[in-house]
Amino acid sequence: MSAAPTLAAPASIRVPAGTTAQDALKAAGIPLKGADGAVVVRDLATGDLRDLAWAPEADAEVEPVPAASPEGRAVIRHSTAHVLAQAVQDLFPGTRLGIGPPVENGFYYDFDPERPFTPEDLAALEKRMQEIVRAGQYFSRREISDADAQAELAHEPFKLELIGLKGRAGEAADGADVEVGGAQLTMYDNRDARTGDLVWTDLCRGPHLPRTSSIPAFSLTRSAAAYWRGSEKNPQLQRIYGTAWESKEAHKAHLEQVAEAERRDHRRLGAELDLFSFPDEIGSGLAVFHPKGGVVRRELEDYSRRRHEEADYSFVNTPHISKARLFEVSGHLDWYAEGMYPPMQLDEERDTEGHVRRQGQDYYLKPMNCPMHNLVFGSRGRSYRELPLRLFEFGTVYRYEKSGVVHGLTRARGFTQDDAHIYCTPEQMPGELRGLLDFVLGLLADYGLSDFHLELSTRDPEKSVGTDESWEAATEALRQAALDSGLELLPDPGGAAFYGPKISVQARDAIGRSWQMSTIQVDFNLPERFGLEYTAADGSRQRPVMLHRALFGSMERFFAVLTEHYAGAFPAWLAPVQVVGIPVTDEQVGYLRDVALQLRARGIRVEVDDSDDRMQKKIRTASKQKVPFVLIAGATDAEAGAVSFRFRDGSQHNGVPVEKAVPAIAEWVASRANTDPIAEALVAG
Repeated sequence: MSAAPTLAAPASIRVPAGTTAQDALKAAGIPLKGADGAVVVRDLATGDLRDLAWAPEADAEVEPVPAASPEGRAVIRHSTAHVLAQAVQDLFPGTRLGIGPPVENGFYYDFDPERPFTPEDLAALEKRMQEIVRAGQYFSRREISDADAQAELAHEPFKLELIGLKGRAGEAADGADVEVGGAQLTMYDNRDARTGDLVWTDLCRGPHLPRTSSIPAFSLTRSAAAYWRGSEKNPQLQRIYGTAWESKEAHKAHLEQVAEAERRDHRRLGAELDLFSFPDEIGSGLAVFHPKGGVVRRELEDYSRRRHEEADYSFVNTPHISKARLFEVSGHLDWYAEGMYPPMQLDEERDTEGHVRRQGQDYYLKPMNCPMHNLVFGSRGRSYRELPLRLFEFGTVYRYEKSGVVHGLTRARGFTQDDAHIYCTPEQMPGELRGLLDFVLGLLADYGLSDFHLELSTRDPEKSVGTDESWEAATEALRQAALDSGLELLPDPGGAAFYGPKISVQARDAIGRSWQMSTIQVDFNLPERFGLEYTAADGSRQRPVMLHRALFGSMERFFAVLTEHYAGAFPAWLAPVQVVGIPVTDEQVGYLRDVALQLRARGIRVEVDDSDDRMQKKIRTASKQKVPFVLIAGATDAEAGAVSFRFRDGSQHNGVPVEKAVPAIAEWVASRANTDPIAEALVAG
């Protein structure tokens, strides 16, 4: 979706005591309908969002929140989630409610029904929701004590559990803070537009739209199983997903983007293009790359390897498993054990009678490469003259992701990180961070991504190690590196890991979706835990600064992002098959094989389709396989020593002499152009 329009309105509006925010906005000429219309207000004294029906006890300054803003959309989506829950309990009496928060591009609500929902159920629910929207029921906020809420919701066990978590629900379950995020519990009643009678109610923090008829556009998308509060130890509920927007136009545009995303889904394209698979015999989240996928991956890695060599990185290799002690030192077994595979107990020795002579040791598949890179740094004494030391590895790691979050190559259980760790002096850190960010952005751009923005995650004072001075210096160095890049910088207050601030590089793909790509992380923790030191110029022993950097996130994830970005039509330099030769008749097969030999001599990946299919079917097959160059040869071409080009866009260039065609293809591939070759470009070249 494009960026939300901004509301052309005064910075603040005064709401007199006893006057509703809606009346104050009307009096100030602020629109209340349409994408720019206010759906709630922000109380500038507290920062809290308030319903338009809110009437302050004392004069208040507020800021209108437009429907098309991120917060406005969240309100629309949360109100739509309430309408969904009402529809479910209307059509499926006895269904118990979980939580229903807004999420990116939509909302969901968790239910405990008698049976799973079907596609037909979703159609019926959407129809019922439309009736509720047309009825124009108004949302009415009602404060309630804990005891009264427990009595009123005695038939809703999941809501009762949330009441017990009041104030810390967000930590206990994603999205739960929309229900009981504050100290004061509130209910939101849906009331009849004409009589004011109570129609339905839900435990909710709010705020909400004034009426159900204020919901401009929505649709339900799917249902799935989901564990209550995200734990496999809890009951499995049914989650219904939907989307809601500030206008029918925005809703339509989103659905079109979703349809395009489905066409670009890397899992679908991976099968259609024979790139990779996930065999059941191996296990969930563990990918196998086929020959064509292996070619693309090799090209990605080879170019990255070359650029790292030019940037003075030292290549290392580390094993896939380690004794538990390494991850005790690093702290992973303290704070990341749930994300690790269970230990393997090895090296136990027994005597001939079966008695244990030596206890075995626990070994773990490594979830991260950094502890082993620290061992490389610490393997001998280091001098300040060696710094910065930049260690790089294509290191395969294993993380036990829950089955519900495993998603193709983008969320796998085994994957290879293009992992780098830089050890430098405090004085070198600002320059290294600037150089790192420039390197990251340049390399991503070389693969065809160009629309970036940055996020700066800063310290959570309650969850951090290191001195205030160290955090301030690192944060300021990251901020300055980001500002020097000229890219949009978004704050992420308190979002840093406990061991240091970080910058995340977000890239938008061809259809406008944002992907988190690279991270650059300052670490004050691991050098201390591993006792890393170097000898400074004055002979003293000093602690190095450690920088983590994963440029692609993982090779698998980056492969998926590029597959979807290019819709499987990789640039010629990355394409698994760069050229397909198609003979008009069998008599031209030998001729095209000779052309293929010349192309292979120039390093081009080429195939000749000598199957029994008709020529037109061969062309369709090459098109479906998204081959960038198709060379067609008939009798006339063979006699003239020429070929005819056909490109992905359907354009053609006929009768090109082979002595020109071969170098033209080789030069295009060598240029590493990320655009499709077309007839005009070839002629111009």
